Amino acid sequence: MGVLDDVSLSVGAGQLVCLVGRSGSGKSTLFHALAGLSMPDAGTVLLEGEDVTGHPGSVAYMLQKDLLLPERTVLDNTALPLLLRGVPKAEARTRASGRFARFGLEGSQGLYPDQLSGGMRQRAALLRTCLMDDPVVLMDEPFSALDALTRQDMRAWLLDLVDAVGLTVLLVTHDVDEAVALADRILVLRGDPAAGVPSSVAGEVDVDCPRADRAGFVLTEAALEVKRAVLALL
Repeated sequence: MGVLDDVSLSVGAGQLVCLVGRSGSGKSTLFHALAGLSMPDAGTVLLEGEDVTGHPGSVAYMLQKDLLLPERTVLDNTALPLLLRGVPKAEARTRASGRFARFGLEGSQGLYPDQLSGGMRQRAALLRTCLMDDPVVLMDEPFSALDALTRQDMRAWLLDLVDAVGLTVLLVTHDVDEAVALADRILVLRGDPAAGVPSSVAGEVDVDCPRADRAGFVLTEAALEVKRAVLALL
């Protein structure tokens, strides 16, 4: 019995789409397939119309843990993807450092990961993820390990970054409130693979609010209606 069955979803250019599902519903399995890290038994992954099924490196993938190397500076951590692709060290550092201000990291180039706050570590991890300019960024519960206030700040920062850089993001979260605060669209993955019920996309809920207005929107009745609609699909 498979983990996923008849899963169909799309993410438009410049959108931030959240995928919500209960623990064990197959969110990570789906992300591994989308990232090309595993080969699905059936179906295809299309990127701008091109079949990239089973081809790792087609999209950027930010894991839940930042995985920063403790012995490397923040600059060298963020430049690592370029170094692994053969870019000369000086050029890789210059290209990475040029984005530090946009990612709220200016002045931290020479620091080490253990000198950063949790939020700063996640910013560094996202910069490293985005450095290759892949067309889509997959984010697997990126803020789940942060405290509530830092998580709120990081959500606002991510929305600003998506607008400023034009990122296309598919973000997994188990937190419905986070999905309401971030997403243009919320997809609900429902099923219980452990009990022999493969998961599929049970439905989609649109969030009709400009990103710049999300801080106030999450306190409104309209946001509560979105949350109710998502919970009804779970």
